[in-house]
Amino acid sequence: MSKYTTGEIAKLCGVTVRTVQYYDKRGILVPSELSEGGRRLYSEDDVKRMKVICFLRDLGLSIDSIRQLLAEEDPGSVIQLLLDQQETELKEEITEREERLKKLQELKAGLKSLTQFSIESIGDIAYIMANKKELKKIHTVMLLTGLPLCILQVSSIILWITKGIWWLFLTWAVIAVPYGVIFSRWYFRRVAYICPQCHTVFKPTFKEAFWASHTPATRKLTCPSCGHHGFCVEVAAGLEVAENA
Repeated sequence: MSKYTTGEIAKLCGVTVRTVQYYDKRGILVPSELSEGGRRLYSEDDVKRMKVICFLRDLGLSIDSIRQLLAEEDPGSVIQLLLDQQETELKEEITEREERLKKLQELKAGLKSLTQFSIESIGDIAYIMANKKELKKIHTVMLLTGLPLCILQVSSIILWITKGIWWLFLTWAVIAVPYGVIFSRWYFRRVAYICPQCHTVFKPTFKEAFWASHTPATRKLTCPSCGHHGFCVEVAAGLEVAENA
């Protein structure tokens, strides 16, 4: 079985020789044997014990607490619980860092699309990123509620052409018109737009938003702050925008 000197076990566990000596002095890492010349020698089990001690110290446990824990009849069960807890915390930290990395990558991608760089532009991108999930929820509701009407529309047109059944199309029209108005009002109460010139976040009137030219992510509007008329970026309306609307 391998034997390790004080310097060797210190190197294996990433600590100083003085740390190993201190743990020996405090009685939590006693060497397995002494050489004929009086040198402390540590076994493989001692190395494992040292690594456990280092782990517990990293968790903030005091030397006295570690001594009491290792003196328990079944210290392994407690240490296993601590290991599980540490594993959970590390996984949460990894998830958090991955989310931060994703935001950083989105910010970099947004900056590449800008023709002119400014602090306000970063603010716009940050605002869009922060509202991205909420805007996605709004679009999902729009899709799910509008899908049955789309199916009814297509079915009624097919039946009218192939079977001459026209009343189903009339039924769709009677439902679709008020639905379109009601849902549009619901939708525009929950979205806002960022002016590309002055970077103001604003809510247009229902009439202007309803009839404006648009793409999936923008709408051609007039900014109430600077008067710019052009395509503005759509975002979910924040609380401050909704309250002022």
